[in-house]
Amino acid sequence: MTGRLSIKKDLFPILYARDLPRSIRFYRDLIGMTESYRFPTEGEPSFVTLAWGTGSLGLGTYDVTPGLEARDLRPPVAGRGFEICIYVPDVDALVARLKGDGLEALVEPMDQPWGERLAYVTDPEGNTVMLASEIQRSGEPIGQASA
Repeated sequence: MTGRLSIKKDLFPILYARDLPRSIRFYRDLIGMTESYRFPTEGEPSFVTLAWGTGSLGLGTYDVTPGLEARDLRPPVAGRGFEICIYVPDVDALVARLKGDGLEALVEPMDQPWGERLAYVTDPEGNTVMLASEIQRSGEPIGQASA
């Protein structure tokens, strides 16, 4: 069939925020993601896309945005529905940077037997964020750790 569109197969998580500018600052300015899309392009955004390596993360407001979405979004009331894992070059340096900005680590950086160093923090909306870096296990080159 000619003219058929290919189907994109990527995951694109979207987090909704009560305080969107604060969440943008956390992921863009403190974590180091790059803003690749903003809606609307002028003024305060109601949605942004942030790039990280080959992946992207969407951040949106709970406010109804005419022309974008017509349903009311309700902030969660309790529980931990998910966590986001972000692979970073240096977990310890990033956690130190976040602490310098007044954030607390839920779990301080620690080595894991499967070949990662990880820490847990929360974003401004209270979402759990796992920060992870690959480490060398004794006797194995980096990138060769077995799962």
